[in-house]
Amino acid sequence: MDHLNILENNSIYIIREAYQQFQKVALLWSIGKDSTTLLYLIRKAFFGEVPFPVLHIDTGYKFEEIYNFRDEYVKKWNLNLIIHRNDEAILKKMGPEKGKLECCTALKTNALKDAISKYRFRALYLGIRRDEHGIRAKERVFSPRDEDFEWDYRNQPPELWDQYKSKAREEEHIRVHPLLGWTEMDIWEYIKRENIPVVTLYFAKDGKRYRSIGCKPCVMPIESNAQNVDEIIKELRETKISERSGRAQDKESDYIMEKLRALGYM
Repeated sequence: MDHLNILENNSIYIIREAYQQFQKVALLWSIGKDSTTLLYLIRKAFFGEVPFPVLHIDTGYKFEEIYNFRDEYVKKWNLNLIIHRNDEAILKKMGPEKGKLECCTALKTNALKDAISKYRFRALYLGIRRDEHGIRAKERVFSPRDEDFEWDYRNQPPELWDQYKSKAREEEHIRVHPLLGWTEMDIWEYIKRENIPVVTLYFAKDGKRYRSIGCKPCVMPIESNAQNVDEIIKELRETKISERSGRAQDKESDYIMEKLRALGYM
């Protein structure tokens, strides 16, 4: 069995195990390449269906291409989409100019907490990877959040020999990370193999493309001429630049990321 087949099998096992344990679950879909790959794997795990909602936390600062892609594939893949916003913070004109930590906390973390409470989700699937950021490397495949939605990264359950803690106390919810062991290269090679659609922002236009997408004020395009998936894979084999180098650097610092994730940031 080749490398991608092993990753695919492991991820589908985790997806099915989490659904069996919790059922009241949702996929957190940012519309980026990783969460879209996870959505594709979920459809594969359940024979073309997604038997639970797909949750999009809308900050109001996303690219038009992201919204268009979301709306197109919600119809094509017959998804039960929940769009959730922190309307109170949006009315108060919360934005990145008030500070990246404050903005992410209000428009992402607090909106997510509100959605989890409103819909009583017991577990959330997320498409994060260990190789994205040092803080995410501390995550577990099944990662508990306490009654205040906080993450104690110093007290994580061991996952030796793929033995997962796939149960939670009543007051907890679980973040499920089926792509934790994948790399950025794995994702693009799998996208190529399975012909998975992705947002056009990843492909070069006028010598620039986005390697990591998110809110418009917090990401910058990188210099690139990669106009298709093959050229992106070739570029990744040659580059020494980190994946998230185009992200707002003040938000990407270890301290801020650690604080954001401890508070419940995705």
